[in-house]
Amino acid sequence: MTLAETLAALHAASFPRGWSAHEFESLLANPSYKIVTSDHGFAMLQIIPPEAELITISILPTARKQGHGRHLLNRSLEAVQAAGATTVFLDVDAANTAALSLYQSAGFTEFGRRTGYYASDDETQSDAIQMRLEFPAQSSGK
Repeated sequence: MTLAETLAALHAASFPRGWSAHEFESLLANPSYKIVTSDHGFAMLQIIPPEAELITISILPTARKQGHGRHLLNRSLEAVQAAGATTVFLDVDAANTAALSLYQSAGFTEFGRRTGYYASDDETQSDAIQMRLEFPAQSSGK
C-alpha cells in the first residue's frame, strides 16, 4: 500500500467524506505539504513561511479521546515553528465539538466562518469555523 493509499484509508475511517488516494498523491507532490504521523493517525500541513495551514488531522475512531489528537497537534505545531512559520490557520466543522475544544485549548482563536461549508451524509450542513494561532515573536538573542 502506498503512502497516499494509507492516508486515504485513515482519512475515510475518520470523516464522512474521506479524501481519495489520488487527492493525497496530488497534495504530496507539492513540497510545501508535510505529513506528521503517529500509530493512530496523521496530520497534513501546508507550510509556506511565515504561514502554515493545518489541512487535516485524522485519528482512527478506535483511538479517539486518548490524547492522540493532542499529541499530533503538538507535533504539528512544533514542525511549523521549526520551518519558520509564525501563524497557523485551520478550518474546523462547527459541529465537531471535540476538535473545537482541542484547537481552543492549544490557543487557536476564531476569526471567521464559512456558512454551510460542510455537508454530512444526512444532507445537513454546518459552518466551517476559521481559526488562527500566532506564535510569540522569537527574540534573536542580540
